[in-house]
Amino acid sequence: MIPIIPHARARHRHGSRRGRAVGELAAGLVPLLVVAGVTASRFTLPAMYLLRTIVVYALMARLILRHVPPSGTGLGPANWVTLGRATLVLSMAALVPQPEILVDAGYWWIIGVMTVAMVLDGVDGRVARRTGTATAFGARFDMELDSFLMLVLAALVWRSGRVGPWVVGLGLPRYLFVAAGWVWPWMRAPLPERVRRKAGCVIQGIALLICLGPIVPPGLAAPVAALTLVLLGASFAVDIVWLSRSQR
Repeated sequence: MIPIIPHARARHRHGSRRGRAVGELAAGLVPLLVVAGVTASRFTLPAMYLLRTIVVYALMARLILRHVPPSGTGLGPANWVTLGRATLVLSMAALVPQPEILVDAGYWWIIGVMTVAMVLDGVDGRVARRTGTATAFGARFDMELDSFLMLVLAALVWRSGRVGPWVVGLGLPRYLFVAAGWVWPWMRAPLPERVRRKAGCVIQGIALLICLGPIVPPGLAAPVAALTLVLLGASFAVDIVWLSRSQR
């Protein structure tokens, strides 16, 4: 009986930590429903939009609970900021099947919400450093949300009809890079920090917002997206070459 007690206590501590994370994720439903509710009310969207938003949030919450580390207490203050950003991004992601919102007022609403989500990207890192709560999980959560944000913006640009379906490629490089790592393990090696990579992410987001801008001539959206895709591809190519040389 004695060896069982420590394991039971460990399971209890892990369960309590996970329980706190569950509570924090449940609290995240409040801002999610506020943003989604305002969006639905403002643009007279069907109840299916709200349901879709909740389903996408539930899927994200499931992934978070699967990967949240057992150490620490709950998600932590930095991840609360990232979770708040996620409620903005997910409420916009649920708009992809709702092309009726893609009118001038809808464009400005999407641009406003996504701009806030992008600006807050620098807040969670500062909070993590100031509170001493930086973790690998938090960095991964932030990075995956950034990738998903770009994919959502690219999909919305495509649905707007301003650019062809190829613009979705602007939201796929990170996912293609990860998929390539499954085939070539040397591509899974860690990359050194580079300002170029962070600047590319910012340029990518700004370019997609420009493509959605009602005051931007429709004929300008495709060249802006194409140029950004070339620059993004070049940045990823530099990283691939670096990894290849390091592997050798």
